[in-house]
Amino acid sequence: MIDLHYWPTPNGHKIAMFLEEAGLEYRIVPVNIGTGEQFAPDFLKIAPNNRMPAIVDHAPADGGEPISIFESGAILIYLGNKTGKFIGKDQRERIEITQWLMWQMGGLGPMLGQNHHFNRYAPEKIEYAINRYVNETNRLYGVLDRRLEGRDFIAGDYSIADMACYPWIVPYEAQGQKLEDFPNVKRWFDAIAARPATIEAYRKGREISDRNVVTEEAKKILFGQTAASGR
Repeated sequence: MIDLHYWPTPNGHKIAMFLEEAGLEYRIVPVNIGTGEQFAPDFLKIAPNNRMPAIVDHAPADGGEPISIFESGAILIYLGNKTGKFIGKDQRERIEITQWLMWQMGGLGPMLGQNHHFNRYAPEKIEYAINRYVNETNRLYGVLDRRLEGRDFIAGDYSIADMACYPWIVPYEAQGQKLEDFPNVKRWFDAIAARPATIEAYRKGREISDRNVVTEEAKKILFGQTAASGR
């Protein structure tokens, strides 16, 4: 059994998608980031960066004590290694998958996250910041579109690289983008959206929270963190 400490954000959806695809037994432990549950002492024991998702694998492959993992990319790599699924069949495939996973972790996610912040949540509209991140989002969509030219998926077969990127493309309209401008991304996006595991992962997310409005109090919790917040 795997405990998935989760809230329905792009990074949370990544892990739910993998668990559904792989058919692993898991239970969702909601971590309401809008009310500050990510600062609970028990959660910080497994996720010291006070970010979700995190998992606890109660049946690790070595048969030892439960293993806890934080950071969504690390979780995907762990689950891929545990199951032998969606991580490549040989070293070359794994290298391709890993570098695109790192591209998402280091570029697509952080840049699109800043897009969300300045477009949707910032208390004042700063034109320079909005333009900066909308343009960078557009550039990254272009990188992905070129990568998908002549390919069904990012790195060969469907993999953790696709699972990592897809949830960040879901709110493309809020990011100031049109999928019609990126035909390869649109084809890829539609194919993943239609997968039964994707549908189920997002359904479970909506069961936990289908609210799109972030309250002013939640903004203070989410965007006002300092070193003291995790103590």
